[in-house]
Amino acid sequence: MTAYTAAQAAAIACLDEPLQIIACAGSGKTQVISQRVAEILKQPGVEPRNVIAFTFTEKAAAELKERIHTVLEAEGVSTQGMAEMYLGTMHGYALDLVQRLVPETFKFSVLTDITNRLLVDRNSRKSGLAECPTLSAGTPRLRRFVHSKLYMQATSVLREDTVDESLVPAGVLKSHWDYMNLLYDNLYFDFTEMINLAVQFLEGDPDEDDAARLVQKHISDDIRYVVVDEYQDVNPLQERVVKGMTQFGANLCVVGDDDQTIYQWRGSDVGNIVTFKDRYAGVRQVTLDDNFRSSEGVVEVGRSVAELIPIGARLPKAMVASGHQGFDRGDLLALEFTDPEAEAASICDRLQAMRGVAFTDGPDAEPRGLSWSDCAVLFRSVARDAGPLVDEMRSRQIPYVIKGLNRLFDSPEIHAIVGVFRYVVAEIDAAALRSLFEDADLVPATGDWAAAMRVLNEGRDFDRGERWGVYNIQRLYLEFLEALRLREDTVPGDPARAELVFYQLGKFSQAISDFEAIYFNTDPAQKYKSFAAWLEFQAPDYYADADADVGYAAPDAVVISTVHQAKGMQWPVVFVPCLRSNRFPAKRQGGLGLFHVIPDTAVAGPDRYRGTIEDETRLFYVAVTRAQKYLFVSYSPVPGNRLYGRRSAFFDHCARQSWFLTRDPGAPAPSLEPHAKREIANVTLSFSELKYLFECPYQFKLRFLYGFNPPLHEALGYGKGLHDALAEAHKRALEGDLLTAAAAEELVDRHLHAPYAYPALKATLRAAAIKAVERYLNEHGADLERTVHSEKQIQVHVAPGITVDGRIDLVRRLDSDELAIVDFKSTARAQDEDVTRDQLHVYAVGYEELTGQRADLIEVLNLDEQGKTIRELVEDPLLTAVRGRIKDAGDSLRENDLPRLPIWDDKCTKCDLAELCREVPADDRKLRRAASGR
Repeated sequence: MTAYTAAQAAAIACLDEPLQIIACAGSGKTQVISQRVAEILKQPGVEPRNVIAFTFTEKAAAELKERIHTVLEAEGVSTQGMAEMYLGTMHGYALDLVQRLVPETFKFSVLTDITNRLLVDRNSRKSGLAECPTLSAGTPRLRRFVHSKLYMQATSVLREDTVDESLVPAGVLKSHWDYMNLLYDNLYFDFTEMINLAVQFLEGDPDEDDAARLVQKHISDDIRYVVVDEYQDVNPLQERVVKGMTQFGANLCVVGDDDQTIYQWRGSDVGNIVTFKDRYAGVRQVTLDDNFRSSEGVVEVGRSVAELIPIGARLPKAMVASGHQGFDRGDLLALEFTDPEAEAASICDRLQAMRGVAFTDGPDAEPRGLSWSDCAVLFRSVARDAGPLVDEMRSRQIPYVIKGLNRLFDSPEIHAIVGVFRYVVAEIDAAALRSLFEDADLVPATGDWAAAMRVLNEGRDFDRGERWGVYNIQRLYLEFLEALRLREDTVPGDPARAELVFYQLGKFSQAISDFEAIYFNTDPAQKYKSFAAWLEFQAPDYYADADADVGYAAPDAVVISTVHQAKGMQWPVVFVPCLRSNRFPAKRQGGLGLFHVIPDTAVAGPDRYRGTIEDETRLFYVAVTRAQKYLFVSYSPVPGNRLYGRRSAFFDHCARQSWFLTRDPGAPAPSLEPHAKREIANVTLSFSELKYLFECPYQFKLRFLYGFNPPLHEALGYGKGLHDALAEAHKRALEGDLLTAAAAEELVDRHLHAPYAYPALKATLRAAAIKAVERYLNEHGADLERTVHSEKQIQVHVAPGITVDGRIDLVRRLDSDELAIVDFKSTARAQDEDVTRDQLHVYAVGYEELTGQRADLIEVLNLDEQGKTIRELVEDPLLTAVRGRIKDAGDSLRENDLPRLPIWDDKCTKCDLAELCREVPADDRKLRRAASGR
């Protein structure tokens, strides 16, 4: 067992009392949570399904899942049933809860922040946006594009916070209900509504509401332990989830650090963690104040920053350096510059000088030379402040990545790609487009510019008379790259640049998917004009400071990030520039704000949304404590700007600390070859994603490391609708309700949702689905009573840090009493993934890991072709072989060894992204175009 401090051991051992773990930065809280969960699972009668652990991000969930697995295996504790222990975000749990137990919600899809805003802007009247009144005389109503982000915040606050609706203007409430109707009419959940609906069921009357009865019965029967990580960031609605989950006596453990409460503008309330002991009876408090991440200098500066927060507004604690990192004079610098350009130049000088400097990752690790990816530059706002640094890094050819899609549209490469769509809508001519590509150095030496232009000229002929779905933006993008022969190995420059360019191109593919998800069914000419305008005028703001990355790629490049995005991360070298008064700490924003829509008198604790100096101090504390050894803070005035002409109080605070030097003595001498600590993040793959890794590692790389998306298909949703209809039939069979073919139409109408289908196709899909469900219930109705599981969650631990998660469609007993794993297949399903023998045997492996039972048979049942079933035995040699393939695939992913298939074959013909891989044979190109309806 890992050696633990006395405080860590106390937290791990406390299993029966309500527990509050106050965890300072770098204190090893994930390991403590993991060990505590392992101790819970060792108790007699406790099963993994009895434990829920909420994390703030999916990344944190993947790390926690991996740590728990490692602890259990190291201690010889069975991992059987781990698939049924929920580890993930509260949003994900709420969605899973309602979609597992409430069939009416199965066909709802989830909007991201980006697609949500696109929906609101596109439907500015139906969403209530353009009708929403304000309290500002100068802006009587909210405006499309300009105020959509504000409007989304207001609709969330009305559901998430404690709001006195009697004080909210009637017009605002009407707009809000218009927005809610738009969501439900289009079968969407936004992030808030997932949790809001779960809360309604958790708090509802089980005697009057079947959904409330089912949800509360599940919580009462199954949930015995609830862990909430990053508790300081929960908002009032999420706190109601916590109370609902523990209302029947489940043990509650909350973990967090009030000094890291940085999401107040999303409604989080630091009071939740500060007052936790007063609101729950018998709470045991344990403080983890040992910082194992950073040197003494970084830790002491972080502690001094936290102590700027008034005592009444924070929990008492004193962080102590307890790790292996030593402090050397010159590790911490606080430097002033004459202007932002000089500041950027100094940062770049230091970045170049740090390459090869010896650094030790852990107490027992050998030193290695620092590389680009060991360095991060953290801004209060990348969108507003990173320009001079990005320009300087670009001019020096220092590789960098910007987290999320922030400033994506400023890069020369994406500027050129945006030009493609400006050309399509005749905003620029062919010569201007060619100039953009040459300026970005994006024309391969073997590229075919003429062929690429032919693709665009065909694509912008909107009078071809074809159905709207043919004018697919994503497909045009991929075809253009194919025709230009722009692939990873043809990008001009060295291989490191190729990786960065494809990282950018993958992000742009995500932006296309976001837009097309909302605008797919639009007149083609109007759709492309709207897309080009969105790219130029709205998209940069949509993605400014957005949290999420789109792929798992981690190039050897300097990370540029907001402090908010850096939460939970660490780097050997951290820069915090632009420490200007009114910037960091930020000045309260002028202009139209939340309380011009919802009066501040209607909201409890309105200062959370305005931002306070304490909030900014907590954010700076997070920035400082990301550094393991080297921390460089800096200030430069913006010439001619009186608002940003003075030093930040945070800069002055650092400069006063004895740990900092205010004159640069120069970087330590490099002594080793730069060697990036290249790690693939802990990942959780679906079974279909594992199939891509099995079939073609390079396709997996394009999709999941770089983030490329395939084109949307008009029939998307058909296969899922069929699966969901049969899932309801089997779940009802488990309750003794055996359906007949007469229920087919009702099932299909409840579950089929094909949002991108044109009317005639929708009718065709509905008829086909009804026929398929009728056929299934006629042929297999007698088998319904032999249902063992429907949509059974399974999980396979592939390799360190890699887990495969998914659901088996059906597990049933045959007449022979044999146990069969059944997977439903639809030949008409959009973007169909063939269920291979390997994949089905992975299901068998997962089922055995979950239940300890060996399935006898695996079965593929085709829903669209009568009597077409594939059935075979589950045999030891096949299971052994598939376990080996799983391990090999995991090792390949860990080592970034994801090669192309050696030759073109049938798999390539079916691949949406073959254009980005290799030259497509002429005959196959024709087949692919015909298959896609082009």
